[in-house]
Amino acid sequence: MAIDEPVAELDPRFSAPDALPTSWLRMEKALRGAETYWLSSVRGDGRPHVSTLLAVWLDGAAYFCTGEDEQKARNIQRSPLCALTTGSNLLNEGLDVVVEGTAEQISEESVLREIADSYLDKYGEAWRFEVRDGRFHGTGGGGNVAVVYRIRPAKILAFDKGGSSQTRWRF
Repeated sequence: MAIDEPVAELDPRFSAPDALPTSWLRMEKALRGAETYWLSSVRGDGRPHVSTLLAVWLDGAAYFCTGEDEQKARNIQRSPLCALTTGSNLLNEGLDVVVEGTAEQISEESVLREIADSYLDKYGEAWRFEVRDGRFHGTGGGGNVAVVYRIRPAKILAFDKGGSSQTRWRF
């Protein structure tokens, strides 16, 4: 289910005087087109944990998969609050995006199939998954099993380094 486009707010503290807000379309294009992302979560003892991963942006939410015993999955089971980031490592150009929200495990097979198709379309045959038992099952060597999470945004920030602006959307 797609979300309604929220209102963009330009943060003047972090924006040039003549800056314009980033459009929702541009921000979504950056999230859909990114190949890698960084997930920030919190360990049980309060220390931060950051991990790179692959993800898809679909119908206003971010989706990623991970092994059930991996650190990020254990962190999310304790505290589902997290942030997913992507962007450019260049100083004066590109768009950095931060999606803050709550991760929830997805097990509905029709939704998982749609996400699996999105992974295949985006990343190719190496990321083909079979869906069964509410999980992704890798079809390549090893046949790894992964749980799938959705991050519904509570807030999204876009940092337009070429336009010197910070745009915020709240949900």
